[in-house]
Amino acid sequence: MVLKRVLALCLLLMVAACSTVMPPAPKPPAQWREAARLVPAQLHFTLSDGAVLPARLWPAQGKERALMLALHGFNDSRDAWEVPAAQFAQHGITVIAPDQRGFGQAPGRSFWAGTPRMVADIRNIVAHLQHEHPTTPLYLAGESMGGAVLMVLMAQPDAPNVAGTVLLAPAVWNLGAVARAPLGVFSTLAPHALVPEHSVPVHVVASDNMAALIRLYYNPLTLHATRWEALQGLVTLMRQAAHAAKNLHGPVFCAYGDKDQLVPPAAMAQAWQAMAQIQALTKARLDVIPGGHHLLLRDRNGALLMQDIVSWMFNPSHWLSSGGDSAAALWFASQQGQLGYGKQELPILLPARLESLVGP
Repeated sequence: MVLKRVLALCLLLMVAACSTVMPPAPKPPAQWREAARLVPAQLHFTLSDGAVLPARLWPAQGKERALMLALHGFNDSRDAWEVPAAQFAQHGITVIAPDQRGFGQAPGRSFWAGTPRMVADIRNIVAHLQHEHPTTPLYLAGESMGGAVLMVLMAQPDAPNVAGTVLLAPAVWNLGAVARAPLGVFSTLAPHALVPEHSVPVHVVASDNMAALIRLYYNPLTLHATRWEALQGLVTLMRQAAHAAKNLHGPVFCAYGDKDQLVPPAAMAQAWQAMAQIQALTKARLDVIPGGHHLLLRDRNGALLMQDIVSWMFNPSHWLSSGGDSAAALWFASQQGQLGYGKQELPILLPARLESLVGP
């Protein structure tokens, strides 16, 4: 009993020592000054609770063939799509990328809004876009956390009727109770305190594109620290997305890189197994990018995946140009004996963990 009280006291002291003040954006050296540019939002969406989400817009070049509502990942912003969006626009796809609530310039920056609110936000935007563009096919696309939000949305019985959902390394990871326990303690005792840097693994390659990592790191919209409540919320969202995989509505395209160091292969394989069980219903299309990292569209070979997505959108019955269908089948078969929850550490927090890669 005495030992438990001592441990509890030590835990309280650790929590009390945690800062609640978000660090300022890092200042880039002269050669990377352009990476710190702030691009103003071109659109603003007013949501059901009166909050306003800013968004970037890349209009289709030539005849508009489709709309794509594109969601960013954890600690990222609307600028996550600035490189691939320009390429999608060349294929007649208008891309709209909002800051999700709690990120970028959206309300509640650095605080976790909760899965229900984040899903409701996207449902509001979908309804707005379909009202404004009633005859244009609308696709939803989400990277990492954004993909997890879309999975929860599209698994609901009243999921919106859209042309398709594109999931890029979605954050599907059902952490076990043992791994979640300490996180629950910290997020309860000090929800607004910042997660100490030493609490999560550091060695990670999110992309092989150094220019993209530099832009992500020095972008003023990027968050460089994470509150315990946000980490708790992300873990909850990942678990909800993992459970949602078996109930997705509508056509689904899901891509994964075999060098992803953030979403464990076993966790993704388990989600794919759930999707495969209802493949005839969801028309799920699985794509593996050899050499692909977590930020798939920002990799140096990101154009390969972009072509696969465009091919699936406009010619869904055709084989993927990259050969990703075959790669996905081989990769999935290799994971059959390893299905499970994946590693049990807390998830790596990008981009707060990129200092060693791009710091001056």
